[in-house]
Amino acid sequence: VQLQASGGGLVQAEGSLRLSCAASERTFSNYFISWFRQAPGKEREFVAAVSWSGGDTYYAASVKGRFTISRDTAKNTVYLQMNSLKPEDTAVYYCAARVRRHIYYDSPTVYDYWGQETLVTVSS
Repeated sequence: VQLQASGGGLVQAEGSLRLSCAASERTFSNYFISWFRQAPGKEREFVAAVSWSGGDTYYAASVKGRFTISRDTAKNTVYLQMNSLKPEDTAVYYCAARVRRHIYYDSPTVYDYWGQETLVTVSS
């Protein structure tokens, strides 16, 4: 499956952005889709995930309560709504997918498919 990520940009602290991750050829049926991010000089880290079939959601502690991951089955798209953004949220964001949830779903190594990067910059 090919993933197309979009929606990044420049926003002031406390602002909002919505990222999108669309499957270009196949449906997300039975897939587990996550967002990761990587700041300069840091490792790629898990942000949020959603189970396509059941809609179960998972969040990193650093974004819980501020970010919301959701899916639109009709549009075959996963969204990451980011509110109350902080300068430390500045990073390149990626969406990733694999068939079914993995016990280590917060590790980037278990994902088979990756979208291109989308840059989020939060100014103070």
